[in-house]
Amino acid sequence: MKCIIVDDEPIAREGLEVFINKIPELKLVGSLDSADSASEYIETNPVDLIFLDIEMPEINGLEFARTISQNTLVIFTTAYSEYALDSYEVDAVDYLVKPIEYDRFKKAVDKAIAYHSLLVSEEKEEIESDNDFIFVKSERRYFKVHYNEILFIEGLKDYVIIQTETKRIITKLYLRTILELLPDKMFFRINKSYIVNLRKIDSFDNNDVFIGKHEIGIGATYREEFYKIFMSRKI
Repeated sequence: MKCIIVDDEPIAREGLEVFINKIPELKLVGSLDSADSASEYIETNPVDLIFLDIEMPEINGLEFARTISQNTLVIFTTAYSEYALDSYEVDAVDYLVKPIEYDRFKKAVDKAIAYHSLLVSEEKEEIESDNDFIFVKSERRYFKVHYNEILFIEGLKDYVIIQTETKRIITKLYLRTILELLPDKMFFRINKSYIVNLRKIDSFDNNDVFIGKHEIGIGATYREEFYKIFMSRKI
């Protein structure tokens, strides 16, 4: 599970980092000192779990928690026990009062891991895969989409947009979830927000791929693997 820490106290962040590094299921991808910086971060870097302080300058943790996706889990970490009841209004997984003991921290994380597993299972139930097509749920209906019809797939927060030659289908899924269900020899994640059908690429240069009238940037972290696939003629 990808997680971030949001706390304006450097010592508190350091303590949580030590605890997080002890748990193999957690991967710390950010340590931020305000709700504003956290909001900006998760817009382009979806995370599974946030360890969130409440008393912070400007936007407090409770206000921030009300703005994030329901699929992003929250564990509050605060020195103030009086906010415990308020935390239930934003469906927090747990509420830890500082100073936090490791055993209590681990218990909260175990709850988050279990809940995250349920969310992932629910997502996968929304989509079925077969040899050459998938069914995706959109607007109370299931749509059959053949792999060879897909030009690219765009991720937008908790949704993906499947672009075919004739239509766009919007479905509530994470980009990484649908990627796991697609044939990897045919589809490639070209940047943080896009999966492309390699067989539909008309041309590419150092920075972009071109599919019909669409131009999609090649992310720096994906560029080497992308070129390797083409140069080895795997497609």
